Amino acid sequence: MNIGQYTFEEFKQKAKEFHGYPAPGLLIGGYMVEAAKARLPEGTLFEAMVESGKCLPDAVQLLTLCSTGNNWMKVKLLGRYAVSLYDKFTGKGFRVAIDQEKLKLWPEIHDWFMKEKPKAEQDTERLFREIEEAGDTICSIRPVTIAKKYLGHGHMTTIDVCPVCGEAYPSSDGSICRGCQGEAPYESMEGAVCADDAPDLKVMPVEQAVGRKAVHDMTGIRPGESKGPITKAGDILGIGDVCRLQRIGKFNVYDAEAIPGDEWVHENDAVKAFAKRMAGPGITYDADPEEGKINFFADRDGMLSIDLDALSRFNLSPDVMLATRHDGSLMPKGKGVAGTRAIPLYISRDRFSRALTALGEGPVLSVLPLKAAKVGILVTGTEVFQGLIEDKFIPIISSKVIKLGCTVHMTDIVPDEREAITNAAKAMLNGECDLIVTTAGMSVDPDDVTRAALVDAGLHADHYGVPMLPGTMTLVGKLRKADIIGVPACALFYKTTAFDVVLPRVLAGQELRRKDLARLGEGGFCMNCKTCSFPKCPFGK
Repeated sequence: MNIGQYTFEEFKQKAKEFHGYPAPGLLIGGYMVEAAKARLPEGTLFEAMVESGKCLPDAVQLLTLCSTGNNWMKVKLLGRYAVSLYDKFTGKGFRVAIDQEKLKLWPEIHDWFMKEKPKAEQDTERLFREIEEAGDTICSIRPVTIAKKYLGHGHMTTIDVCPVCGEAYPSSDGSICRGCQGEAPYESMEGAVCADDAPDLKVMPVEQAVGRKAVHDMTGIRPGESKGPITKAGDILGIGDVCRLQRIGKFNVYDAEAIPGDEWVHENDAVKAFAKRMAGPGITYDADPEEGKINFFADRDGMLSIDLDALSRFNLSPDVMLATRHDGSLMPKGKGVAGTRAIPLYISRDRFSRALTALGEGPVLSVLPLKAAKVGILVTGTEVFQGLIEDKFIPIISSKVIKLGCTVHMTDIVPDEREAITNAAKAMLNGECDLIVTTAGMSVDPDDVTRAALVDAGLHADHYGVPMLPGTMTLVGKLRKADIIGVPACALFYKTTAFDVVLPRVLAGQELRRKDLARLGEGGFCMNCKTCSFPKCPFGK
């Protein structure tokens, strides 16, 4: 039986040239592909869905224009020997699969396909004869409709240059390329160390190491009592150290006279270099590593600011780590904010350089002082203006800004009238307020005109909507040189909203981009606890 335009022998030869040998699976696949093609209306622009990665994709590429390179063939590894050809626009087509009942009529094919006969016992010539005679009669053929998510071609995302290896890659893969994230398949590459190998270090009994240097900190742990180094890197080991180390179960140490060469970097040297690059304004640390790590502390009161992209790039680099408190956390002076280390005792020079490159020019960590802003509180609402409802917003907002070191410079209550709100905002600007907080009027109700009024007053660089609950309809932006935050009415009911998360960032002088606000979605769902413990809770973190 022919396979499309080819005789069986002609297709065997093409399979041999393309695949390396005329694999039975490829020959059967040829019949399967032609069976699906024959059922499509003439002129159909079709694509292929293959459910096995073995042989069948080659049959598609030999007999159609579909390939993995042009993305007209998609390989979905379901482990089933089946192929579908379908209209690329509608998804309607035909699926051809091996039918177990029909296969029983062809014993040699059955035993080969089901792996019931060792390869050495197979009769290859008989197997080929059965494949040619059976053709597509061993298959089931059914109409299918492919799911919409597989139709069409995904367009290439923007291209970035990986800051670690310097090669171009799709930015959708992350902060660094997938190869530098540890997915590279290479054990070695000229000019780079790709393997997870550690240097060969000579081990010796601890009692023979008296008079030699300790290669690394050796930690002793007393459960529930203490944890710390008994001996630090560089210490000269004495007789007393031998006893102390043996008591904690350390009977062997590395020989300091057989340390690796310059192609390897000791954990302490590596972590010192990392810390120097990471620490920014308002951050302090002890440059002498302990147990191979360095911790960072707030050097002043303020808000912790983290370069989250650099943090991600660094932690995607192999053999290193940086753990931090949450970005945007308020930090008293002296509080621990982060810790970093090189994970193995020695890190390859290549990986050390890649990790440094991933950090960028730095810094990664900063503690930003909060501005003692002169705050104007602008309450909008006709019902409040007319005295029908007592204002609660001014005391609520006042307590929050005063707690962060600000002063309430001006307050006003105006009706839900666009011109009145605009004039009140301008008055606060003229009164030298450097932060204006407007309340209410931020929803989709027709009477809520606060945002439009602020535009009339000169609102710019603004973002409306924060992915947090409560407080989604929060607005942040600028009025002239002043900062402005629009607070929705939910702040009257909930003790904590998006305003409490955004306010410190504004006072710290952060330029809030849409990307920054989008990240607040993780942890942005308030659990509405009966007793609010914010900020000692997950909200906004």
